[in-house]
Amino acid sequence: MAKLPEGIERIRIREWENKHENFVQKLEKNASFKLRLPASKDSSAAKYRATTKNFQWLIKHAIDKKIRLRAMGSGWSFSKVAVTEGGIIDTKSLRLSFALSKSMVHPDYLDQGGEPGDLFLAQCGMSILQINSKLEKRTAPRSIKASGASNGQTIAGALSTGTHGAAFGVGAIQDFVVGLHVIVGTDRHVYIERASDPRVSDKFVKWLGAELIRDDDMFNAAVVSFGSFGIIHGVMIETEPLFLLEEHRLDEIPYDTALKLAMNKQDFSQIEPTLPFPVSSPGRELYHFEVLINPHKFKENDKDKGVFLKILYKQPYRSNYDRREPVHDGFTYGDDLLGLVQTVLDSLGPLSDAIVPSLVNTLFPLAYKKVPPETGTVGETFTGTKFRGKVGSAAIGIDIKDSAQVVKEIIRLNDKRAFPGGLSLRYVKGTQASLGFTKFPKTCVLELDGVDSKKTRKFYESVWDRLEELNIPYTLHWGKINFNLNKKRVEDMYGQDTVETWIETRNSLLDEATREVFTNKFIEKCGLNRTLGAIV
Repeated sequence: MAKLPEGIERIRIREWENKHENFVQKLEKNASFKLRLPASKDSSAAKYRATTKNFQWLIKHAIDKKIRLRAMGSGWSFSKVAVTEGGIIDTKSLRLSFALSKSMVHPDYLDQGGEPGDLFLAQCGMSILQINSKLEKRTAPRSIKASGASNGQTIAGALSTGTHGAAFGVGAIQDFVVGLHVIVGTDRHVYIERASDPRVSDKFVKWLGAELIRDDDMFNAAVVSFGSFGIIHGVMIETEPLFLLEEHRLDEIPYDTALKLAMNKQDFSQIEPTLPFPVSSPGRELYHFEVLINPHKFKENDKDKGVFLKILYKQPYRSNYDRREPVHDGFTYGDDLLGLVQTVLDSLGPLSDAIVPSLVNTLFPLAYKKVPPETGTVGETFTGTKFRGKVGSAAIGIDIKDSAQVVKEIIRLNDKRAFPGGLSLRYVKGTQASLGFTKFPKTCVLELDGVDSKKTRKFYESVWDRLEELNIPYTLHWGKINFNLNKKRVEDMYGQDTVETWIETRNSLLDEATREVFTNKFIEKCGLNRTLGAIV
């Protein structure tokens, strides 16, 4: 067996399990690798450029051996969107980051008031946790603009599947990404940014040694492409000065007309007296609005069977605040508990309907219990995931105007077939990403979280079928449970023209041999691997 380049190690595995233990992926023998920063290079820049060459070597190796590859982050996805049938590339050791000097920033951005310190280049293996830590420890501390509920994902993995959070004035993680360094062939790598919003200078692109592509369609397609556009090596993010988030949890909130107005229109005027503070006031602004529903203890206009609210206010940073405690104790769905519950539900079949409501009624208030207000930075607020182990999670993107109607339909379905979990609704600004599932100008992300069992998946299917029956437009989170996706549904969700533009963009960026390396069964099922255009 040939000697590998410095910085590439072979991983001798034949199967891989995702973080949430939803599936095991079979892999080809001797097809998986781990990348590390080469030890023989002096500077961080030299190590980064050497790693670019190692990614190119792996692409050539995959073409020569006729294997499929996919760069792997933290393995957070519940679906098989990010895995392949050949081998995986473990990138978690690639954690370099770079600040930009003024000469590396595009003059247009500077003329519009941008500063070099606003921009931050993170290597693909950096986790959200590591980015937060790096930014918050700067001499002039900075913050990312939004975060998912937990921080273990790598930046490349999180943006590639559309991780969303609930910052309804910002958008999902990909919406503060302004540039991508992507390895797209055996001897080609590109830096992609929008032509309408250039951020870096020619000097920066020369520093990377990359080919510059300024094209809105290309960027909007590549930024949510689940690893199928090549290997994302570096991610340029736009940050902002460090700020604080003040979290409040409210329970026994009646599900009434006033709350529905907030859900359907982001009109908080009628529930503002219920909120801890006004939506906007000096030094405090509503940042995150989340509605949590136990479908087994729910009745409209009844505060005793009402909902939980999670409210976060954004504040200017100050050093003299009581830092929130790290989440080490309290109730968490543990691996063994979830595995046990899953087994019980699957084995009982129809009889499980009798125990599901009492089970959820017991666990729900423990998982979402009311706590005193807490204050922290983004990094201190969004830490570890609440649910570990055998969790089922599906996330549906809908137009906010449909929020209350979809809740109503899910409650009706739950009355017929008990769902072993709960609902949450989060609100996110729409994305420009072509296949970003937060596609509606104002998107409600309705999440169905519970135990991953046959019963749970049957319930998900019933929800999707009901939305289609009622002609309620929806999308599905690429990284959550989404087994009903296929070519027709993807085109129904995003529109045929948008999907075909995404495909043509991918085909124009990658040659045929490289496209095959970064194709997997998931995108084949979704019809995203097609060759379009005239046959000549």
